[in-house]
Amino acid sequence: MYKFECPSRIGTGSYKWDLVKDVLPMWVADMDFETAPEIKQALIKRAEHGVFGYALLPDEWYNAYISWWKTRHSFEIKKEWLMFSTGVVASISSLVRKLTTPNENVLIMPPVYNIFFNSIINNGCRVLESPLVYKNGSYEIDFTDLEAKLGDPQTTLMILCNPHNPVGKIWDKSTLAKIGALCKKYGVTVLSDEIHCDVVRPSLEYVPFASVDETCKNISVTLISPTKTFNIAGLQTSAIFVPEPFLRHKVWRAINTDEIAEPNVFAVVAAVTAFEKGAVWLDELREILWDNRAYAEHFIDTEIPALSYVKGDATYLMWIDIKKLNVGSLEFKDYLLKNAKLYLCEGIEYGTAGEGFLRLNLATSKANVQEGMRRLKQGVETYKHVH
Repeated sequence: MYKFECPSRIGTGSYKWDLVKDVLPMWVADMDFETAPEIKQALIKRAEHGVFGYALLPDEWYNAYISWWKTRHSFEIKKEWLMFSTGVVASISSLVRKLTTPNENVLIMPPVYNIFFNSIINNGCRVLESPLVYKNGSYEIDFTDLEAKLGDPQTTLMILCNPHNPVGKIWDKSTLAKIGALCKKYGVTVLSDEIHCDVVRPSLEYVPFASVDETCKNISVTLISPTKTFNIAGLQTSAIFVPEPFLRHKVWRAINTDEIAEPNVFAVVAAVTAFEKGAVWLDELREILWDNRAYAEHFIDTEIPALSYVKGDATYLMWIDIKKLNVGSLEFKDYLLKNAKLYLCEGIEYGTAGEGFLRLNLATSKANVQEGMRRLKQGVETYKHVH
């Protein structure tokens, strides 16, 4: 059994804890748990060597990814498909830039990870939204709308969030197959962001987009990383795999042109150790995360009836419905920050379909989850009293 300690991060240059002082930060997707001790020890051992020159990608790096996906996700990645990159976001921005021409449409399905918008706009393309449909407390795809927008000749790329951040949705095989068939029909390449793939409800499994069928395999670029799962985002390590040779060459050219294809010495060690030695730690982590989720859900059900939530099967993020309060998500986020000292993410940040929601990070100690729920209740009650 692992301890899963949450040391104080205040004063460590933490983006999560030091950006805004004297609040409980439950916003950015960053865990408070120490990484697996095996990773920590491997990094210490590498640091003790004392020489930090340029790094190669050893066979162990390829084998670690291949073995993990085969064992955990029943999908065999071939060595020649794999490329190193410094991060999933860096890869998305590079590929938007290189797989499109300016002013083309890049389709996304909001509410979705806010940085997708940045990667599209900052690289000269147009965001084309096909919003998810929120019904009976869960989300589904409007395939009529999706097909119409994929069929626009200006749409050349789709960024898929699999599993879906922030709503915690695991897309099933038949849904992914329909997406793949439509994208193939209209000549649209799929970037599948699968960074949250290992953070799923215990006993459940995600479906790699490229594993669905030959169509999905041949039109897709998949972005993967141990960083979200093992809390090592600051080490700048991720991978891309592309089965189709011509598309793979374009991706290889893109990330090398943009100089995001070379690892630092800790990036390789951390990824290899995570995948070779982190399985038991991860299984225990998932139990803790879903115990935290169960606590938060029960608290909202019994103590904050003005709110509801989407029952998430993936990510350590909780998507909270605040529509009954009749307040904008940004306004209420700011209200909680000022009056309850609780820092959450406003739903509008994830597209207009996110209005009326807040996103809360559950990847912290049970004590912090309990305190966060207490502050959320306090904020809701004082807001209702004032308004």
